[in-house]
Amino acid sequence: MQPEAPLAPAPAPAVRALSCPNCGGTVELRAAGYTVHVGCQYCGSILETTDGLVKLVTQARLAQAYPEIPLGIRGTLFGVEWEAIGYLERSQNGAYGWKEYLLFNPYYGYRWLVNARGGWSFGTMLTRTPTWRTYESYEVDGAYYTRFFSGQAQVDRVVGEFYWRVAVGEKVQTGDWVRPGFMLSREADDREESWTLHQLVAEKDVIRAFGVAPSGKIWPPLPHQPSPWGAWLLAGAKIGGGALAFLLTLCLVLGGTRWTTSGVLPVAVDGREQTARLGPVTLTGRYQRVQLRADVPRLENGWVDLDYSLVDRKTQQVYAASGAAERYDGADSDGPWSEGSRSSDVSIAGVPAGAYDLIVDYKGNRWSQFDTAYPDGGWMEPTNQPQIVVELGTGTLYGSSVLIAAVLLALPWLIGLILHLNFEKARNGESDFAPAGGDD
Repeated sequence: MQPEAPLAPAPAPAVRALSCPNCGGTVELRAAGYTVHVGCQYCGSILETTDGLVKLVTQARLAQAYPEIPLGIRGTLFGVEWEAIGYLERSQNGAYGWKEYLLFNPYYGYRWLVNARGGWSFGTMLTRTPTWRTYESYEVDGAYYTRFFSGQAQVDRVVGEFYWRVAVGEKVQTGDWVRPGFMLSREADDREESWTLHQLVAEKDVIRAFGVAPSGKIWPPLPHQPSPWGAWLLAGAKIGGGALAFLLTLCLVLGGTRWTTSGVLPVAVDGREQTARLGPVTLTGRYQRVQLRADVPRLENGWVDLDYSLVDRKTQQVYAASGAAERYDGADSDGPWSEGSRSSDVSIAGVPAGAYDLIVDYKGNRWSQFDTAYPDGGWMEPTNQPQIVVELGTGTLYGSSVLIAAVLLALPWLIGLILHLNFEKARNGESDFAPAGGDD
């Protein structure tokens, strides 16, 4: 928000020194010809200077005020050099105090620099009334401001020059409407109404302009203070969404299993250990996931132990995995039951390219709930003729890996969302008009 220069620049007023009729202190007028009232920085008396003479309006004996920005100091904000000529301490009927500095430039007029809880705002008095839209909002230059607070402000201390007849104890009705970074403020009494548009100013800019000390974290947030997480959440959603779309595309391209090798292995009915060799198996990817699937179609009341060894023909490097297919059924007081699966799936991750032999060591085991044995001592009915169908497939991506990656991508964003909601809850907690428990 840049200050607008008047059409015809006025000459810079000369600094004029006055003597306070109450305490004798020297009071300097930096906007002579514009100033109506001036507050003595030594005793707090209010003086009137409108007719060229100094009149004591209000006599006071207050402790000396030491504004953080000394009156008379100059600093540049928004490309314009401003001089601090007035200082007010105000509050909501004695509570929730804040400080206001009146800035002056002979070519741009007056502006306010407001310090509330360590946060700074730059205020420009409006020469027009904002457009009323609803009970909750006003419009200024196409921007909408939402109702936030109403109350009664009073002046607690006055130092320096002002363009109206200011006095300690002066009270006005106030109302504030906000949007991120801006606050529209209304002040009214039985004589007049004024509107000021405040723009949030970064503390570093005020430090650079006027040399104020850093204030640290502002909490609770100011009414018009944007959430520091809002823009981050939007950017994070775009970046995270793009990364997730890339992962899903990668999963579709690389996530399928290609079955390349299979074999049918007979299971000895006497339950002895057996070994079978399948291959050669050629793996072409630099590294891949190898999936081993075994199915025992006629398995009943028993299990098959399976030990796999994928042996590199060149280096004899072994990549091993184990699995089991088991199937049981029977009957008890509750009736027939069954459990288990006739198939087994295991995977070996990160297998490098090369030519391999698949060695399968397997053994059939029999189970009976009545502890009976078949006549030939076998593990299953001989007529069952059990056999194992073994298949080998390759792929490069686990679905679980994609899920983990998606969770890791979303986690920082979710943390940011929690912090954002906490910020907005604290900010809205300062409002008279926020819904109970409501967040933006």
